[in-house]
Amino acid sequence: MSTVVIVGAQWGDEGKGKVIDYLSKQADVVVRGQGGNNAGHTVVVGDQKYALRLIPSGILNKDTINVIGNGVVFDPEGFLNEIEGLKQKGVDVSSIRISDRAHVVFPYHREIDKLAEEARGADMIGTTKNGIGPCYMDKVERSGIRICDFIDAPFFEKIFRSQMENKNEIITKIYGGEPLDIDATLQKYNLYAEAIKPFVRDTSVIVYEALRAGKKVLLEGAQGTLLDLDYGTYPYVTSSHPTSGGFTIGSGIGPNEINEVVGITKAYTTRVGKGPFVTELDSEVGDLIRERGREFGTVTGRPRRCGWLDTVMVKYSQRVNGMTCIALMLLDVLSGFETLKICTGYEYNGEVINDFPASLNVLGQCKPIYETLPGWQEDISECDTFEKLPVNAQNYIKRIEELVGIPAKIISVGPKRSQTIIRGDIY
Repeated sequence: MSTVVIVGAQWGDEGKGKVIDYLSKQADVVVRGQGGNNAGHTVVVGDQKYALRLIPSGILNKDTINVIGNGVVFDPEGFLNEIEGLKQKGVDVSSIRISDRAHVVFPYHREIDKLAEEARGADMIGTTKNGIGPCYMDKVERSGIRICDFIDAPFFEKIFRSQMENKNEIITKIYGGEPLDIDATLQKYNLYAEAIKPFVRDTSVIVYEALRAGKKVLLEGAQGTLLDLDYGTYPYVTSSHPTSGGFTIGSGIGPNEINEVVGITKAYTTRVGKGPFVTELDSEVGDLIRERGREFGTVTGRPRRCGWLDTVMVKYSQRVNGMTCIALMLLDVLSGFETLKICTGYEYNGEVINDFPASLNVLGQCKPIYETLPGWQEDISECDTFEKLPVNAQNYIKRIEELVGIPAKIISVGPKRSQTIIRGDIY
């Protein structure tokens, strides 16, 4: 038995899709444990690019079971569109299993998400308006609709009509919006329920039996640690827990089943949306990193804010996730810089801070303490071993390992599967 967890060690968008795709070739089961279709993974296989939102990255490996776990908020319309796109590219989708305990995203969630964000005005938090937060709100409020209820047509109609009436009150009376058509929505979503029914299982049993049979299980999620509802830069966070603990709850296994936690870390730092960003480069250097790294959101298309690598943040992620190793991504983007900087601490009111603060007021006043390293000019995209990397690239990686305290077992030097250096066993 071997269970590997993949977590984003920054604000998401670290390149998890590539590592998950790479490791899923060895996995028997890949589980998506949290989030919704508000974030995505981009996977490149050969010359074909796949943008995955709800469906686990193991879908590109024919022998892998792909589980959408109970911690996910499930958009049926988005899911069906996604599998149709995969089918058109010749991908077999029969390996997908959807948890009967996952909560369903409906049109009223998206409408309330949009109206609530607009009502915040200048205080917008940067939601994708896909209804993720409102669906999790219903889950916590205990008024949500789960997959097991969704595919039970008579029961679904009863609870759905009641819920739609309540949500239309919120839409019209609080936000001044237009009410949604209950009958038309019910008819459409009954069709969706029939379409997804063949995929629905008690996925916690599937994962448990795989573990008992000694199979390899890979747990994945969306976003990153700094977007975690508890441990992220609140309130500029997502509505779930994209951390190792969140994945165990969202997949139905105990924490003692985990063998390895891989922290996906860009060789620099990016984030989307508002909130403090200590190492942000509002300069030509930041623009160059964005251009070279093609730093635009998979789902939203929004340009990402870019900056130097922040090891205060990565050490924090290592601690709260129990990260056992790093997968260092997009190292090739840094080729060509004369010098590189790594943030090793923060300066706040004349004092040095070595731990990531909870207060955004404090974080917003922190200044980065940088260590400068020589860069490299060589193209590293064809390097297939650590030893073939330029000496300065090797030293950059070694310094990151020293600062964070764990090894970089995976190094990515390009977007393709083949452009990956492996320095140790994961499973």
